[in-house]
Amino acid sequence: MLLRGTTSSPFVRKVRIAAHHLNLDSQMSLVTVDAANAVESIGPDNPLRKIPVLRLDNGRRLYDSRVILEYLDHLAGGDRLLPKDWDKRLDALTGQALGDGILDAGVLIVYEGRHRPKEIHHEPWLAYQRGKVERGLEAFAANPPDPTTLTVGTLALACALGYLDFRKQVDWRTAQPTLVAWLDRFRAAVPAFDQTTPEG
Repeated sequence: MLLRGTTSSPFVRKVRIAAHHLNLDSQMSLVTVDAANAVESIGPDNPLRKIPVLRLDNGRRLYDSRVILEYLDHLAGGDRLLPKDWDKRLDALTGQALGDGILDAGVLIVYEGRHRPKEIHHEPWLAYQRGKVERGLEAFAANPPDPTTLTVGTLALACALGYLDFRKQVDWRTAQPTLVAWLDRFRAAVPAFDQTTPEG
């Protein structure tokens, strides 16, 4: 399997951590794409021109990270990242939605700085995205899942914190000390988190 993406993408990081945790990393190779030229680099694999994309041995392409994680869980026999128990599954999926929502807002903040000239940055829009991040973190801190159990939810939430450390969209460590301790426990339980530190 070929995982197409970049090491700086938190969505690619989710897949890499999951593959390692499920002992599937030896069956997957990361192929770095040119994110600045998505038309040529990722367009043939994903009409949305977004990463990650998982190219299977039979030529099938899977995207986005949520679909890929479900596929990896299936390959590993199921009930690993996505619990079969309905209540636990709903908790994991809700955590995933929260973590991915924080990530989406964080990516939009980065893109505003990267793709729009500074003189036309729209501060109310940036504040709106920061507000999503901050409210998401507050909800996370109010009801944190078990950091020692890797699910699609804990994975998304940990990668959201890692991305905020990487790109510094908000000072979450000062605002949410409970989540600092949570991430420390997650890192101890899931060594692949530190083995996939973003670059670039």
